[in-house]
Amino acid sequence: MCGIVGMVGQGLVNQEIYDALLLLQHRGQDSTGIATAERSGVFHQVKARGQVREAFRTRDMRSLLGEIGLGHVRYATKGTASSEEEAQPFYVNAPYGIVLVHNGNLTNTRELTDELFHKDRRHLNTSSDTELLVNVLAGELQQVISGLELDPDQIFEAVSRVHRRVEGSYATIALIAGYGLLAFRDPFGIRPLIIGTRQAANGRYEWIVASESLVLENAGFEVVRDVLPGEAVFVDLEGTLHTRQCAEQPTLYPCSFEYVYLARPDSIMNGISVYETRLRMGDRLADTIAKYTPAGTIDVVMPIPDSSRPAAMQVARKLGIEYREGFYKNRYIGRTFIMPGQAVRKKSVRQKLNAMSSEFKGKNVLLVDDSIVRGTTSKEIIQMARDAGAKSVTFASAAPPVRYPHVYGINMPSRHELVAHGRTIPEIAKELGADYMVYQEIDDLKAAILEGSDVEDLDMSCFDGRYVTGTVSEEYLAWVEGTQTS
Repeated sequence: MCGIVGMVGQGLVNQEIYDALLLLQHRGQDSTGIATAERSGVFHQVKARGQVREAFRTRDMRSLLGEIGLGHVRYATKGTASSEEEAQPFYVNAPYGIVLVHNGNLTNTRELTDELFHKDRRHLNTSSDTELLVNVLAGELQQVISGLELDPDQIFEAVSRVHRRVEGSYATIALIAGYGLLAFRDPFGIRPLIIGTRQAANGRYEWIVASESLVLENAGFEVVRDVLPGEAVFVDLEGTLHTRQCAEQPTLYPCSFEYVYLARPDSIMNGISVYETRLRMGDRLADTIAKYTPAGTIDVVMPIPDSSRPAAMQVARKLGIEYREGFYKNRYIGRTFIMPGQAVRKKSVRQKLNAMSSEFKGKNVLLVDDSIVRGTTSKEIIQMARDAGAKSVTFASAAPPVRYPHVYGINMPSRHELVAHGRTIPEIAKELGADYMVYQEIDDLKAAILEGSDVEDLDMSCFDGRYVTGTVSEEYLAWVEGTQTS
């Protein structure tokens, strides 16, 4: 999971790219980067470890000249989280010069690495699949160039060839020196990408593409639409938009975990409101809680701040039980799910949350979280509730049990790390120290996300083990578990 943004403006875009990355900070905290390009084709780039406010100084922003640019916030799922060399964007100098950012995970990196070395004669300096992707794109552009000038038809043909070579999930934005901005989405539309426009003071149009709609709205852009699965969009230096479907059989399967946890609630992706989805998740979860929890065992409903709050509110409303805020959140600590390593996650829970004894003492408490992945955070939170005086603790997840690795851009590489893998729900409750455990049903989550939309299906692989690209084998999962466990 990462956050990406690209913009073609009529003036300097450095500040607006920076502002967009602040809005996307929840999607990645390991590193960040911005690249800009002048119309002459000269690139400027700054990237560093850490969060956006830590990474860029005034002198950095002054160096980022140009009317076209892109930015990235990284949450490491491939490569090394602490390596500045693997921060995005990535750059290649031929053909023309390309700088690229990417959100997602490629699942045929071994094959691509071998092809690039032996066939394309391209050197890779990191283990990042983004470096792979920029080299594949560069190689395909080199193959389709028929003259001195590059035109949209050649660019779209190169993207079509990328789709045929690359497997996995990828929402991608690239700058091509002297030509413009290219964005494209994998043929399954797993990772989000949204396009918007606004009219500049000189009457020309400016364009933006980003991971979430809130970025567009905050900057005064009109949301045009989502980039379609397999589609490529190219904005030239004059601000003219070109689009083409570049995949042979595109089918939309957006990632369900975006709506459960990753995206901000004030975003709309694939025409689906994240906030309204989480409200519907709470409504459906309430029915399951009522079905499986003995009457009289819940006095109060509390959310685990922040992303579970809409669901918890709906659970309380539908069950007719008092809603209270029992945990105070330290907003200066990052999201524990995307912290590297179990020990760091565990330590960060008590730095991030504090249980208020006045809300817990002597009460039968229902805690609602958006999801339970490794269980490290949940176990600490349940113990905090008990330490604060809770009489009993029922723990509910607005998402189904996470039983399978997620290979499309979320750091869930090993089944053995997942608390729900190989355990029944009562066994999970015992492992976490809860009196009762309740999970959302898979069909209920799917219905909560899709209700009222034109989207027909979702990637729910971490819940049901069905990998929508059809290219994820048991051998690949074993390789991922053996090489990329956090």
